Amino acid sequence: MRNCGDPRLPLCDEYITDALCTEGGHLSLGRGGFTLFYAPGARLSGYDCEFVKACCIAAGLPVIDSRMVAFEDVVRLAVSGPMVAVGEEASPPPYHALSFAPLGVVGQAYRAAGAEVFNLPDPAGPAAEE
Repeated sequence: MRNCGDPRLPLCDEYITDALCTEGGHLSLGRGGFTLFYAPGARLSGYDCEFVKACCIAAGLPVIDSRMVAFEDVVRLAVSGPMVAVGEEASPPPYHALSFAPLGVVGQAYRAAGAEVFNLPDPAGPAAEE
């Protein structure tokens, strides 16, 4: 795993490594702090968002940061959208509330709403330079 350069990394590197080895493992950041999804049904939550975000990005873990997205859009995505299938099989499409979708599907929905998304490819490809 690549080190983000912070001496506190050993505090969370085991969880990040587990998340990297788990299909759908990712870091989600919102107004209430962060949640690191690292195994089926297992998550680590806290408030040191910038430190954990930097470590996860440096390690190559997918990160979805919705802190700057309009509150009503985050609520719509969280309540009406699917959950990420972390270490389990995704539900068949179409995805809806209480279904499980691949991380890329959920990440793209948050990206479209204006969230910062790292280490997940954008299916639309890079934007054209203006």
